[in-house]
Amino acid sequence: MNAKRKKRKLNPIRLLIFVLLVFTLMGSGTALALITVSIKDMPALTDEGLLASTSTQIFDQENQPVAKLGIENREPVSLNKIPDNVKNAFLAIEDVRFYRHHGIDFRSIVRAAWSDIRGRNLDQGASTITQQLIKISFLHPEKTFKRKIQEMFLALQLERRYSKDEILEMYLNKIYLGEGAYGIQAAARTYFNKDVEELDLNEAATLAGLPQAPSAYSPYQNYDAALARRNLVLNNMYRYGFISQEQLNQTKQQEIKLEEGGPTGRQYPYPYYVDYITEQLVREFGEDQVFKGGLRVYTSLDTKIQVAAETAMSNSANYPASKKDDQGVIQPQGAMVILDPASGQIKALVGGREHTHKRSFNRASMAPGRQPGSAFKPVISYAPAIELRGMGPASIIDDAPIKYGNWEAKNYDHSHRGLITMRAALTHSNNVAAAKVMVDGVGQADAFQFVRRFGIELDPAKHGPAASLGGLHTGVTPLQLAAAYASFANQGLYYTPTAILRVEAPDGTLLLENNPKPAPVLKPTTAYLITDMLKSVVTSGTGTAAAIGRPAAGKTGTTDKRADIWFAGYTPDYVGVVWIGHDILTPMPVDAFGGGYPARIWRQVMTVAHEGKLVRDFKQPSGLITATVDSKSGLLPGPNTPPEHQVTDLFAVGTVPTETDDTHVLVEVCAVTGKLITDYCPDKLTKVMIKLPYNVPPTVRDYELRVPTETCDIHQEPLWYRPVNGNSNGNGEPWLPERLPGW
Repeated sequence: MNAKRKKRKLNPIRLLIFVLLVFTLMGSGTALALITVSIKDMPALTDEGLLASTSTQIFDQENQPVAKLGIENREPVSLNKIPDNVKNAFLAIEDVRFYRHHGIDFRSIVRAAWSDIRGRNLDQGASTITQQLIKISFLHPEKTFKRKIQEMFLALQLERRYSKDEILEMYLNKIYLGEGAYGIQAAARTYFNKDVEELDLNEAATLAGLPQAPSAYSPYQNYDAALARRNLVLNNMYRYGFISQEQLNQTKQQEIKLEEGGPTGRQYPYPYYVDYITEQLVREFGEDQVFKGGLRVYTSLDTKIQVAAETAMSNSANYPASKKDDQGVIQPQGAMVILDPASGQIKALVGGREHTHKRSFNRASMAPGRQPGSAFKPVISYAPAIELRGMGPASIIDDAPIKYGNWEAKNYDHSHRGLITMRAALTHSNNVAAAKVMVDGVGQADAFQFVRRFGIELDPAKHGPAASLGGLHTGVTPLQLAAAYASFANQGLYYTPTAILRVEAPDGTLLLENNPKPAPVLKPTTAYLITDMLKSVVTSGTGTAAAIGRPAAGKTGTTDKRADIWFAGYTPDYVGVVWIGHDILTPMPVDAFGGGYPARIWRQVMTVAHEGKLVRDFKQPSGLITATVDSKSGLLPGPNTPPEHQVTDLFAVGTVPTETDDTHVLVEVCAVTGKLITDYCPDKLTKVMIKLPYNVPPTVRDYELRVPTETCDIHQEPLWYRPVNGNSNGNGEPWLPERLPGW
């Protein structure tokens, strides 16, 4: 019998070695292939490439060039004119071993890799100054292995062709340092209005901190971040022996004193619009490609409307009494946005009254937003009431005192109108009605959920009934509010606001195209009913100052103590939102309200925007009918409904009431007191009055129209008569109105 062959046991160590060997061979092959492809496609190292860069060009809606990004504000300067402190500051933060490596610093690469593994941040990256010069001169900014390999090979070539001083000089003359400044000399003038030879240690360290993220570390944009970055540069300079401990301590105590009023040469056409586009481009493509990549950016900018908006927003006559704050910024400030409601395209955007480096905060689009006041009522109260609850312009709200917990809704004139239609409430910006519609009619939770359709998030833990009046914890920006109103003008379709239509590379390759799809956030009937009510605001309500001689709809907004005043309005062609307020919440004068300054600005700009356009009204969708109802109950007129209490308005099909009014009733009242009669009132009147299951205080304007709650207190008993000639049958002379003795 043959013996069974003994099976060999699996050796785990041998298996591991075999697996590692396989992966090493596979990895080596992949790496070799990647290196081969990278070298094959590597651009040529040329003198022209080291010196030139291409600006990004911006085009308006007519494809006409309007501005350039990266127009190189550059003043070349030789290395021997650059102070040692400036050179050392850049070396300390960017590449301290610059004079000891050959273009690639393998020690820095290992250190950076180890730092990534440990999850720590480095003061320096792994790229040398030579590699950075290669990257900004020849390569795209995308972070890929292929680009990194090309960068390293080209850096080795550059080091063989040029001396270290020549490379450093090219780098310092070419690096982008923010605020439109290319190179150290342009940056010295931009930030400090000095020549590079005049820069002190504080200024040198500030500029050296910029290359990593020029916008984030610009002292004009973020002073605290710039200060922290400057201190990091100083720490490195001390660590590497460039400055003494005393210099370190003294310089850290100094402020960064910038060129007063902002750097010269900053101004460019349509600055707030261009800034808005630039921010989006940088997020998408990075600063290198935006400012030096020669992109072609096509936008929705309408230069005619933009100029009109800039003119109106800079006119001091369009603001309450103004003065400069401690930062030299004129207050109050303002912002305006104009959209095409049919596409969401931004036609004009102005983020302030003036634009400089120190004042370029874009109030039209940047958070934090501001409380929109009554301009938010159509979004959070009336639109969901129509959409979710079947209400309409003729629905009735009782404008009478109301409290929800500790919060009380108060009207701006501190009076109450009584029973009013929803159209009247919106036309005259009634606060009590808006609160009742949101809280009692819609429900707070459903209302908060509803506004999410417009891209506006409300945290229920931080918002309550005051949100019905625009009391928002986080507020909204003019751009957000304009996008919401655009859906009213566009039959319920919401578009994400868009300024950049497409972006092309220099060779015409399409890099980005924006074709936002509409989101149906409202029924067309809801959008039209809101629009029709908002037309009443402009024709006969709080927004009459915005009338432009053609169909227009809009809403005013004024927050507590007039800290923020708004006008949001639209035509079939454009939607525009205007905001005015102080950067730091501050009450404005009593003549500052949404129907004043903002409405007039809106009218001025919209008048220009509509020049040459046909006059057209908003298109009424199917699904709406006209009906007449009782204006105190919202029901069909009843037998007792007087003509003056009948109103004809629009209704969505299926929402016309089927019940007849029963609130108007015939009531007998005392002709003397006007109260409910007693059996003893000598004169009685029969009146048509309003009967409801609750009472309101006498301060409500229609109190006299309601059934009295009290009975006549004069005619309580019969008149007694003095006997005549002993006759006691009561047919004598009337006694004084007092009780006879003994009765």
